[in-house]
Amino acid sequence: MMKIFSPCFIMIIVALLVATVSATKLNVPRLRLSHKDLLSTNRSSIFSCHHGHLSLNSIFLDEYRDRLFLGGKDVLYSLTLGPVSSESKEIFWPPLPGNREDCIQTGKDPQTECANFVRLLQPYNRTHLLACGTGAFQPMCAFIYVGHRGEHMFSMDPLNVENGRGRVPHDPSFPFASTFSGGELYTGLTADFLGRDSVIFRSMGGRSTMRTETDQKLLHDPKFIAAHLIPDNDDRDNDKVYFFFTEKATEAGDREGAIHTRVGRVCANDVGGQRVLVNKWSTFIKARLVCSVPGPHGIDTHFNQLEDVFMLRTKDERNPDVYAIFSTISNVFQGFAVCVYRMADIREVFNGPFAHKEGPDYQWGAYEGRVPYPRPGVCPSKITNQPGREFGSTKDFPDSVLQFARSHPLMWRPVYPVLRRPVLVKANIPYKLKQIVVDRVEAEDGQYDVMFIGTDVGTVLKVIALNSGNSLETEEVTLEELQIFKEPIPITSLDISVKRQALYAGSPVGVAQVKLHRCETYGKACAECCLARDPYCAWDGSSCTRYIPNSKRRYRRQDIRHGNPALQCVDQNLSEDVDVTEDRMVYGTENNSTFLECVPRSPQATVTWLVQRDDHKEEVKLDDRVMSTDQGLLFRRLFRQDEGVYICRTREHGFTQILARLTLEVLQGETVDELMARGNTGISDSNKDRSTGSYRAWMPCSAYSRGGSSSQIGQSRTWFKDIMQLIGPSNLPHVEEYCERMWCNDKLKRKHKSIIEKYRQAQESARKTRSKSSGERNRTPRDLRAWEE
Repeated sequence: MMKIFSPCFIMIIVALLVATVSATKLNVPRLRLSHKDLLSTNRSSIFSCHHGHLSLNSIFLDEYRDRLFLGGKDVLYSLTLGPVSSESKEIFWPPLPGNREDCIQTGKDPQTECANFVRLLQPYNRTHLLACGTGAFQPMCAFIYVGHRGEHMFSMDPLNVENGRGRVPHDPSFPFASTFSGGELYTGLTADFLGRDSVIFRSMGGRSTMRTETDQKLLHDPKFIAAHLIPDNDDRDNDKVYFFFTEKATEAGDREGAIHTRVGRVCANDVGGQRVLVNKWSTFIKARLVCSVPGPHGIDTHFNQLEDVFMLRTKDERNPDVYAIFSTISNVFQGFAVCVYRMADIREVFNGPFAHKEGPDYQWGAYEGRVPYPRPGVCPSKITNQPGREFGSTKDFPDSVLQFARSHPLMWRPVYPVLRRPVLVKANIPYKLKQIVVDRVEAEDGQYDVMFIGTDVGTVLKVIALNSGNSLETEEVTLEELQIFKEPIPITSLDISVKRQALYAGSPVGVAQVKLHRCETYGKACAECCLARDPYCAWDGSSCTRYIPNSKRRYRRQDIRHGNPALQCVDQNLSEDVDVTEDRMVYGTENNSTFLECVPRSPQATVTWLVQRDDHKEEVKLDDRVMSTDQGLLFRRLFRQDEGVYICRTREHGFTQILARLTLEVLQGETVDELMARGNTGISDSNKDRSTGSYRAWMPCSAYSRGGSSSQIGQSRTWFKDIMQLIGPSNLPHVEEYCERMWCNDKLKRKHKSIIEKYRQAQESARKTRSKSSGERNRTPRDLRAWEE
């Protein structure tokens, strides 16, 4: 049955698509680097395991020890950080004896399920890591000895293995999120064999194990994405653990199956209640995270599926910025967005009204009744306590507080992103956005957040978002598209090392270390460096180099916001600065197709074609016969009046430059046909096929074995390519035969030189006739001279 969409919904989608199309030019990566480019310029190095595919499931970047720890299928790796991970150590860690066989007997797949997929790597203390794996559907954990800073130790006691239930899921494909703090592990996951018991767990440490109640009001088929401990203030008793996840929305009304993204939190010092919520979270509350594009009539297009979260730490540890990737998939379009949230906005929502619903026939609304003290969701601390009303722990909270928290876990107001709109939107693209990390970079004209976004096809996008003055609109600038992995495989994890200025991208086949920037790639001129708009790079007077704040170098040119070389490079000769202008002659045959090639260095540049005749310059009129393509100007059928000097001009951020001046000469079709006919009369019998009496097709020139030099052969190949384009496919057999004679037989070459001379004289005579009326100067075609020689 065909699904009918409301006119309003269609209007929203159309508006979104129109906005996306209008910004497409700027959203195209300014620089695309292939996997080969990254390796050849030493910008990337890749580690693959010694036994084939790594089946990477977890990464922990330890900048203190300069180590990278990897968890895969039945294996752990320790790598030293450097340009190339030359030193690596390995621990083989299969399931416990008998567990693999038990897993297979339950009907699970031996290769993709019945193994120990290491999914958790967290620092435990100064010398050990905590590692947990699925253990063939029987989760297990162990402590890995990694030694002190400066030494490369990596070992595990296989006999000291603990039960890992509640720390990682049984199924290696199920999502989960965890964070380790104060000797305790906080985890959001499905904790049972069947994957139905969705909980938030606290385990390890000296306190009792905590978990959420089994209640769909609290968690309704959640998909956990990230977990972070964030302090509220200097009182550590107020520290809270935040979980980011998606779930089926209970407040969505008639929209059955609607998905909402949530941010939930618990107090780190929560120990449950005395009579109610024993060993259950008594401070759990949650709110909706909204990421939407404003549409007509006040109706927004929502991105509800949360893909990844990155916590951008600031100097104030209490107020990091939260970057999140969202997706939405429908029968109409597929879209992705990146939204940024402030912790102050999240806290404000958690301090606001609770959501409330009296019964099945009532609408959801804000709770307007009396809220018990202490307010549900707050932590027992010095701030909470009042004279005569002191609470040492959550066990001292009144039962009324715990009952209210159990029945009102959802906040009424949602959390909106900064400026109430995404900083990046992509619709109907041939890939999916999966991972994100962000680096805050100091530039000459301010501070910029550089986003590195991993896709499901092995690429990473390097993007910045600029605010357009006082407007709420943001300009998305895609600086680079990096093909990290040779095959189009999903990037499953991203980590960033600001210390090493490196990105670590994980995939099922391995992990790559990629430099965040390589400024010399943008070019050797001030204008090119300025147009790149990369906060990492600046023009230092002689080259495009790394921009270092507070550097002693005074001559630094950088313009991230506008990318205008005319202002930044005003004291330089820009025409010489960007020396890319090409002047050459192009020949085309009348009534045949001809192509004028001109490819701008930046896909973000707009190309305009001008034609100059009689010192008069005008823009080329495009139609079905004359078409502008990404590669140049195509004449589907060439006329005599198309002759002229064609100028390929590009414009990018107000900066205009000329890439090519192509002089187009149109050869008369009758003259070329006559030339071909005359050439055919002199073909020697040796070129005839004795069995058919016809002339054999041209083959790779036999004169190569008759003493022809390599330079002559190269010239011949170049001219053959030109003449093939010049004449067109209709005369292909004649051209091949004619070129064979011209290249392969000096005697025949001299014999037919008179034909070329006659053709040249005819063309020059016609040109002189035209020049008398047009004032055009005489020219001798360069390619004809090469042919004569």
